[in-house]
This record gives sequence, C-alpha cells and structure tokens, in this order.
Amino acid sequence: MFKKILATGAALVALSSSVQANELREAVTGDMPDLMELYRDLHANPELSFQEVETAAKLAKRVRAMGFEVTEQVGQTGVVAVMRNGEGPIVMLRADMDGLPVVEQTGLPFASKRTAIPASGVETGVMHACGHDTHMTAWIGAAQLLSERKDEWSGTLVMILQPAEELGEGALAMLEDGLFERFPKPDYVLGFHDAAQFPAGMIGYSPGFALANVDSVDITIPGIGGHGAYPHTTKDPVVLGSAIVMKLQTLVSRESSPLDPAVVTVGSFRAGAKHNIISDEAKLQITVRSYTDESRKLLLDGIARIAKGEAIAAGMPEDKMPTVTVQDPYTPATYNSPEFTEEVMAGFRERFGEERVRKVPSVMGGEDFGQYLRADPDNIKSLIFWVGGVPAEDFAKAQAGEVDLPSLHSPFWAPDAEKIVSTATEAMTAATLDILAPKMGG
Repeated sequence: MFKKILATGAALVALSSSVQANELREAVTGDMPDLMELYRDLHANPELSFQEVETAAKLAKRVRAMGFEVTEQVGQTGVVAVMRNGEGPIVMLRADMDGLPVVEQTGLPFASKRTAIPASGVETGVMHACGHDTHMTAWIGAAQLLSERKDEWSGTLVMILQPAEELGEGALAMLEDGLFERFPKPDYVLGFHDAAQFPAGMIGYSPGFALANVDSVDITIPGIGGHGAYPHTTKDPVVLGSAIVMKLQTLVSRESSPLDPAVVTVGSFRAGAKHNIISDEAKLQITVRSYTDESRKLLLDGIARIAKGEAIAAGMPEDKMPTVTVQDPYTPATYNSPEFTEEVMAGFRERFGEERVRKVPSVMGGEDFGQYLRADPDNIKSLIFWVGGVPAEDFAKAQAGEVDLPSLHSPFWAPDAEKIVSTATEAMTAATLDILAPKMGG
C-alpha cells in the first residue's frame, strides 16, 4: 500500500510539473505577437557599443511598467531592473544590447538601414548580426512572465541590459560602476546566446569552460630601412616579423599541453609601401585564445619572449627591440558552474525533451559574460547556454551539403527569431522559477 501511495504521489508531482510546463508555454505563445513586434523594431534599429541610448530607454520603459525598480546609465548605457519579492536567493538575468558595424544583406522587410560612426571614425552600416535583438526580446519576455507570477517565486530578481559586449568591455563597465555594490549581488547569473550552428529551438550547453579568454596583442618591430637591392645595409623587419610569426606557432604545438586548448593567430602583418624599399618598421596584430589563467600567462609571456629572442637572433641592436602591447581590458573565459549547469539542464530536458537539449563542445570564441562570475567566484553560480537559430529548412540543406550556413557576424544572418525568442523566454523563465521556488517546511 505504501509503495502504491508513493507511486501515486510521484505521478501527481509529474502531472503537476507537466501542467505547469504547458501553462507556461501557453503564456509564452500568447505573448509572442507582441514580442515579435518588439524584435522587428529592435532589429531595424540597432545601435553600436556604448551607443545603445534609444534601445536602453525603450526597454527600460517596458520593465518599469511591469513594476521593476529601474536604474539607467549603469556602465554608460546599461540598465538594471530589480524586483524584490520576499526572502530567497538573488537571480540575475542578463541580455546584451549592442549591434555590429555590418551592412545588413538579409533582404528582410525589417532589415536595418541604420548607419553610425564607431571608434574607427568611419561611418558604417549597423546590424544585429550577432542576434542581440533576440536576446533582448527574450529578456523582456521573461521579465513579463516573472512579474506576472510573483506568487510562484520568492527572492529577488535582478535583470540587466548590458552594453558593449562586442567590445568585451560592457560587463566590466557595469561592474566598475557598482553593479554588485549599488544593487543586490546575485547568487545565480543566467544568460543565453543565439547560435548559428544549431537548428532553431535546440538548447546547447557546456559545463565548465564554455568560451575562451580573448587577448589582443600588438607587436611593433623596428628595422633599419634601406634599398631593396642592398639588404646587407639594412635590418629587415619583414624577415624578422616572418620569423616571429613562424616561431609563435610553437607556443601551441610545443609549449601548451595538448589537453589545454590554445590559439595564437596572427590576423594582420603590415610593413612597407614599395617593391624596392626595405621598411623601417613592421606591425603584427594577434588574437590569443585560452581557457585557464595559467595557459593565458604562458602564451602572453611566450609571445614577448619570442619577439625579443628572434630580434636578438637577427642581430638587432638593443634600442631596436620589438615592443609587445597586450590590450587592456581583455575578455576573460566564460565558466559555467558545472553542478548548477547540470541542474538547470535536467529541468530543461524534462520541459523540452532530450532531443532539444544537447551537451556541446566548448568554443574558442569570447563573451564578457564571464566577468560576473569572476567578480565573486566563491559565491556566484553562473550559466550561459546557446539557443539554436538556424531555420529548419536551411539546417536540413546544410546537413545535405547543399548550402553553407552564414555565421554570427555575417551580413546574411537571418535566424528563426520566433523559435529563439519563444525557446529562450520559456527557458529563462522556467530556470528562474525553479531557483526561486518557495522552499517547503519549517
């Protein structure tokens, strides 16, 4: 009899969970017309990093009307919305706002025609080519649902709109402007990113390191210029730069552990202006990717050592040594708290089904979401996951080898926004409700 009672109780819990899942999904479906209207508006009106003035004001107005305490201009253009609802944990949901200096070529009826002037000083088209418009729309969707369900959760909800993710500077700007001092410091931080390699509506996740440290390194290589016909009278920075480029590859192949991912890519090599002139300077621009702080230090120290060592080997005088500059700030690796990640994904599997929730490999791309965990790693649990955005028909053709899919940052990236927004809205809301569910017992 006792086993029968337990079985009945388990069935009732499962039924209750199913009813809640269906009810939440129905609510998301009901909100989608308004959310898609917002999405199209955001897509058509992108703003560059630290220029998200109209975007921030538009979304701040919406969450203020939902009952949140809203503060604008945090970290220049960021927004913080707080809703206190009794005792319990503090959960922070983050969305990024900035578009990219890309001329849109999707052909969508609501395609961006915006132009702006980035730090380069050259006017450019602007596009949400990284899908931040879907992030903001789902953020509004989750805010709406959670504000309507205050009887289902207890704790504090902190929702932030972050600027300048594309520069890798927005999260740090908000933290330096007192995000965790002026507002409730979170116990849990959640975010998502759309994905251009997964079918629309699929959820992907990586426990532990999910995205990489990103460093930008500049090397200026002095030379002794002269006539190309008389190289013996010069010190050729092109030859020296070439030696440095080749030697840098050994940092990954011979100095880094094969089990510790690392990337050193020389993206730019500039020197000289004419066939028969040996230049007096060369410049290298390098992107460096790693996961751990130890690996990052090994790579950066190695770059400086190799640049100087190759210059000495080339016979450069002491006052002509290369200068190595590591740009600051850098983008730190994003680390998903493993146990917390698996707990959230277990709930997603129950809600969305096994086929839609997949563990996926980590990537060497960067995301400044990792700054929030690094601000207090002993007391914060963090998770960012991916939501696929490739339209079903396009994904099927790509699998058959018939088409190549555009990547994020492509002028042709036109995701299935409805699938991303509906999936992410439901996922972010459900995860928050699970974390903030009132605890039973005395």
